[in-house]
Amino acid sequence: MTASALTRPGERDRLPVKIGQIDWRFAALLCLVGGMGGAMMYSVAGGSWEPWAFNHVVRFGFCLLLMLGLSLVPLRWWFAASYPLYAVALLLLVAVEVAGDTRMGATRWLEIGPISFQPSEIMKIGVVLALARYYHGASAKDARFSWKLIYPVGIIAAPFLLVAHQPDLGTAMLIGLTGAAMMFIAGLDWKVIAAVAIPALVAIPGYVMFGMHGYQRDRVLTFLSPESDPSGTGYHITQSKIALGSGGLLGKGYGLGSQSQLEFLPEKQTDFVFAAVSEEFGFVGSFSIILCYLAIILIAFRIASLSHSHFGRMGAAGVTCTFALYVLINAAMVMGLAPVVGVPMPLLSYGGTVMLTVMIGFGLVMATRVHRYTELPKGHGLI
Repeated sequence: MTASALTRPGERDRLPVKIGQIDWRFAALLCLVGGMGGAMMYSVAGGSWEPWAFNHVVRFGFCLLLMLGLSLVPLRWWFAASYPLYAVALLLLVAVEVAGDTRMGATRWLEIGPISFQPSEIMKIGVVLALARYYHGASAKDARFSWKLIYPVGIIAAPFLLVAHQPDLGTAMLIGLTGAAMMFIAGLDWKVIAAVAIPALVAIPGYVMFGMHGYQRDRVLTFLSPESDPSGTGYHITQSKIALGSGGLLGKGYGLGSQSQLEFLPEKQTDFVFAAVSEEFGFVGSFSIILCYLAIILIAFRIASLSHSHFGRMGAAGVTCTFALYVLINAAMVMGLAPVVGVPMPLLSYGGTVMLTVMIGFGLVMATRVHRYTELPKGHGLI
């Protein structure tokens, strides 16, 4: 029996005990990936802290402290905030439709004074918390198959449709796939999965040809045949593959990647930073990064499995699914195995909003570990 299990319930709320329950191995892995991201920002900028490396390191430091602070927040507070946060995020998505800021043909941002942000990023956390709270109060039968499945489907579908309309296919995919994964983890019947998956797969070609925006359709068709237009729509994937292959086993060396240094590799600091890693550090370096991501995912799922509350289990698992999808989609995109949808590699890519969302999510994961013995009321209060 562990020392934490022997600790009296009243003593578990003491700050030193809470800090001792934080998984510092997990935090160290996050620092390793975040630090590698800072190093790559320095490299792809030609050996300069500006314009990306300094900001990346400062943002990661702030987000790490925020994650550690959130890990001490009682799980019942997360529970109480679940539906209100989801409702606020949904209202903000509606506000984007009405008064959003349009950039590069997409309406995804809200501007409040000097602050500009994407409400869809808030919704990534909101939908996980709302689903976790719903399933905390749902019976196993309702989670498996019943008319009440309309509630979790509605929780997922509303933000999915609003984000897809912006349009932001990458974020919509993350919301939809995370929600589907949580429904599966909650015990959704295989018959229901098959009944939804088969028609969806059949409908994909029609959606690609008639439901997508023109540039989105071009991305999908380019993914199927990037060589058909290597200097146009296929440029991103072509240059990414060149960077991946040219790194070989051990890479060209830190700061010596020709594709990134000579500006051939597009979006080298964001969507395609993993290609830059592969070019400079080769298969060994890129595989090491993937192993770090795998360790983070496995530890997070382990933390989820140890929670005494279903809300904690579902919330931590949902956050982990979102993180895993980030890694999977970006890696597949960079290798030409998926269309380019603008999903960054978490903590490695440059971007403060995504980093903030990921680390807030990991704050929930750590809170689930620190407060894993917490029991929560069963009522979900949805109706």
